[in-house]
Amino acid sequence: MDHFRSLFDKLVKNKDGFISVEELHSEMRRIGVVPICEKAQAILSKYDQNKDGRLSYQEFLIYMMDREKTWKIDFHALDRNKSGTIDLEDIMTLFKELGLLISKHNAKKIIQMMDEDNSMTVDWEEFLQHIIINPAENISELVSSWKHSLVFDVGESRSMPIELTPGETDPSVWGKFILAAGLADAVSRTATAPIDRLKTRLQVFESKAVSLGFRELKTGGFRSMWQGNAVNVLKGTPQSTLQCFIYAQMRMYSLGERDSLSVHQRFGLGCVSGAVAHAVFYPLEVLKVRLNLQTAGTYNGVLGCAKLIYQNESVAAFYRGFKPSILCMIPYAGVECAVHQSILNWARQDPAHISDPKLFLISFAAFASGQATSYPLAVIRTQQQAQAVSATSQKPVNVLQGLVGIYEAYGVRGFYNGMGASFVRAVPCALLNYTMTSKFETLLSSL
Repeated sequence: MDHFRSLFDKLVKNKDGFISVEELHSEMRRIGVVPICEKAQAILSKYDQNKDGRLSYQEFLIYMMDREKTWKIDFHALDRNKSGTIDLEDIMTLFKELGLLISKHNAKKIIQMMDEDNSMTVDWEEFLQHIIINPAENISELVSSWKHSLVFDVGESRSMPIELTPGETDPSVWGKFILAAGLADAVSRTATAPIDRLKTRLQVFESKAVSLGFRELKTGGFRSMWQGNAVNVLKGTPQSTLQCFIYAQMRMYSLGERDSLSVHQRFGLGCVSGAVAHAVFYPLEVLKVRLNLQTAGTYNGVLGCAKLIYQNESVAAFYRGFKPSILCMIPYAGVECAVHQSILNWARQDPAHISDPKLFLISFAAFASGQATSYPLAVIRTQQQAQAVSATSQKPVNVLQGLVGIYEAYGVRGFYNGMGASFVRAVPCALLNYTMTSKFETLLSSL
């Protein structure tokens, strides 16, 4: 019982013989437990027998003994080599079995969260102390809390872990995660497809887009609002996954012995990875725009659209608007990656900054920054892609002429046609991606 008493005394900061909610919050915040308020309140609700809003030694002792009984078997299961301690390899093996990726650097951080004697191993007493402060109910919940406290770097898709070592690129390790992220991405794109189509029409038809949309809704029915969504789903997940993978590999080689990259390096890696992935999947972007702009029934599906473009135009038509598109993607991906990683580095300095709402706001701030810096080029790109099907779209010879033409016709506002719809779409899209990825991952892990 000595280690129970010593832990209790450690938590009682003001030496009054009771653990207050604030003292629980302080210790939970130190190791990155989230959400702090809900976790602390759950402990008090169950073990604060006299309901005075704090825990006496006897009340806390009951809680600690319950945790000991719950986690003793799990500790021995985590100790793979039966040495009586959990080491770096045990943590990495656990993540691999759960279908998650983790670098040695992050596994070391998890050990250091629990290691009180700097031995780089965790014995039973150290582990028990950790799970007393971190009231996870099972291994999966414990791993989830570790992921939150570390704030794993993720790339532009916010789904694929960015810190990959050569051994962790084995498809058997990250395959389930990529599949879960892909399914979540498909759900989010499908749910927000009407807004995405409206954005494309606003970029080309400006103020006429809404009236044209209502007219098509009457003739083509509700289903017409999802025209072009299939090719958007086919393009989205592979492109973001490829960008994440390229960014991950370049980041690994750029880091060397350092812990983090500079803002300029993040910007550069984001530009290169975004441009390469975008170039690979660009023909699908052209197909998506054509399907979005045409009325329902014009094309016989994605393949029919591709066939007509090839027959009536040329192979070069699949790369129409490519120059402004690449010029758009470079600042977009660069600024987004730089902003996202910079804010995450700030968040790591204090676990209190880490929570689901704040992580979502970080992602949205990065997205908004990238959109604001590159959106005028996106408008020109879409108008060039639409030239063969829209008589009202601008037909610029080059990017500069396109910018001048839009300014002369619509002023500064013309550079941002459809950006409001893009921001409106981003919120439900990001929320669906964030929630559905974890649900699909759990489902696939159970199969």
